[in-house]
Amino acid sequence: MDLTFVWDVNPEIPFLCNYVPIRYYGILFTTGLILGYFVVRKLYQIEGLKVEHLDVLTNYIFIATIVGARLGHCLFYEPNYYLSHPLEMILPIKWIGGELTFVGYQGLASHGGTIGVFIAIVLFCWRYKKSVWSTLDKIAIAAPLTGCFIRLGNFMNSEIIGVQTNADWGVIFQKVDSASRHPAQLYEAFVYLIIFIGLVSFYRKYGQNKASGFIFGLSLVLIFTARFFIEFVKINQVSFEQGMPLNMGQILSIPIVLLCGLVMYWKNRAIKVGML
Repeated sequence: MDLTFVWDVNPEIPFLCNYVPIRYYGILFTTGLILGYFVVRKLYQIEGLKVEHLDVLTNYIFIATIVGARLGHCLFYEPNYYLSHPLEMILPIKWIGGELTFVGYQGLASHGGTIGVFIAIVLFCWRYKKSVWSTLDKIAIAAPLTGCFIRLGNFMNSEIIGVQTNADWGVIFQKVDSASRHPAQLYEAFVYLIIFIGLVSFYRKYGQNKASGFIFGLSLVLIFTARFFIEFVKINQVSFEQGMPLNMGQILSIPIVLLCGLVMYWKNRAIKVGML
């Protein structure tokens, strides 16, 4: 049975674009962040923690996600261009045909966003005297849910598409070409949703019996291990990746998986030592 279908959706919402170019991507990105906020809020309530600083933390994370993801894309994937056009790194504009054009933030890297959020949480916890590892655990549970919505936004944009496939399923991204391709964005969105559900289940069963930081490590190991393997069915994002055995997304994922694996080992060992 052939499950291939054609995808030719306008990434801009028609009834809004006459005024401001609003994209489904932006709405899905924001929705993911809002749902992540409510997940973290619920975890605070479950643990009997005060939530008065949660709104402040949310502002830290929102800004860090955008700034980190944007700088990550510019510096990891297109450093030569953006270092020569630094204003375009921080503003949603681009010089096209000699004119300054609003294009939105086209180009966000999840690795950069992850680093930005980590730094923001550390700064927040230092300022407000909160536990860094406990805070990271809560954010890490919500992170894959937000990631799921971001990848759905990529699908609406017909970007970060997969390589061509001869399988009985595939998507023809009409705005790109007429080839049947792996819907890599949907693969990633689905895996992130499963990781989120798994982390919630793990937290309910073992969360209180694990040292703070273990769930943070587990979340990032799962997310970036999945990212590493899904990259094999994605097209390369930039030209310099052609001919490389691993692309930039995979190269950046490896140290995150290794470091977070060490965090899991360290935190799990701390629990065992404490029980002796």
